[in-house]
Amino acid sequence: MPFLFLLIIIGIPMIEIYIMIQVGSEIGAFPTIALAILTAIVGIWLVRHQGFGLLMRVREMTDRGEVPALEVLDGALLLVAGLFLLLPGFMTDTIGFLLLVPPLRHWIVGRYVRVIPIRPGTPPGEAEGPRVIEGDYRRED
Repeated sequence: MPFLFLLIIIGIPMIEIYIMIQVGSEIGAFPTIALAILTAIVGIWLVRHQGFGLLMRVREMTDRGEVPALEVLDGALLLVAGLFLLLPGFMTDTIGFLLLVPPLRHWIVGRYVRVIPIRPGTPPGEAEGPRVIEGDYRRED
């Protein structure tokens, strides 16, 4: 695990530098820098736009008494997309822009999170009323 982390920390910047050098040799240094800045600006604007839409969906779900768990994970992927878009480089920008595609984000969330029905035999999303978790509590003053 530490070797993988070290490989990522060293490998990704090395790949980004290589790609930047290749692009810079084709189109020039200043256009390469301008393109990197432009992708960061456009990406952050898209993340902000989608983030506000996600915030509105979360608010609507909480107003209906539903738990917006999958939307929170969707928001976490938007945060990762914003981070990748802020990092200079074309590879991280590509990953960031791919994470801005909602069907891809939903596929990633669905791939790692299994939605469990509230009652056995009830498909997800078809439960009646709010979910109730029973338990005991004790107040300590």
